Amino acid sequence: MDVYEAVTSRRAVRGFTGRPVSREVLQRVLSAAAWAPSGSNLQPWHVYVVTGEPLAEIKRRAGARLAAGEPWDEREYEMYPATLKSPYQERRAAFGRERYSALGVTREDWEARQRAASGNWQCFGAPAALFCYVDRDLGRPQWSDLGMYLQTVMLLLRAEGLHSCPQMAWSVYRKTVAEILRPPEELILFCGMSIGSQDAAEQYIRTGRAPLDETVTFVGSR
Repeated sequence: MDVYEAVTSRRAVRGFTGRPVSREVLQRVLSAAAWAPSGSNLQPWHVYVVTGEPLAEIKRRAGARLAAGEPWDEREYEMYPATLKSPYQERRAAFGRERYSALGVTREDWEARQRAASGNWQCFGAPAALFCYVDRDLGRPQWSDLGMYLQTVMLLLRAEGLHSCPQMAWSVYRKTVAEILRPPEELILFCGMSIGSQDAAEQYIRTGRAPLDETVTFVGSR
């Protein structure tokens, strides 16, 4: 698989089979991903890879919290601004429409939307997950480094024939994750990522992208 195919075939899969992902593959992916760029080579990512019984226990505890109606953990960062201006609000709204229409869920059916969202905390059935932390003393540039690292991981997973789903949703169940992983106090959970083989029965609509001239400006001669 070449780089262009990896980029265009990567998407946030929300339905995985239970087929195991070998540690050898995960080690190969993460060893190569370590070459992702970061400012002054700080490499600010702290990654926990979880499979088997520890992952099953995280899912069980998250599921129990959800079933009991417990409140989310206080956020350590905001996922989105309180008010999204144009064109970001329109893009987010379009994503929501596409996501839930693929599931046959209407905007008014709040319970069905909540059930769909709850799959996040079961890793959508994936047999492997990683949880990416960053030192709370670091700044926005280092957080941006996480994005470059995680994108590298996701593209390498595609090269291995696997799929993924990055999930900031895990940040609101960060205490549940910490009960199993025991990360140092100085780390903040940025996101989780579900990893595995796509379930062919998953219902989805491929989300679109803005036209190039809406996001890119060329300056200079042709």
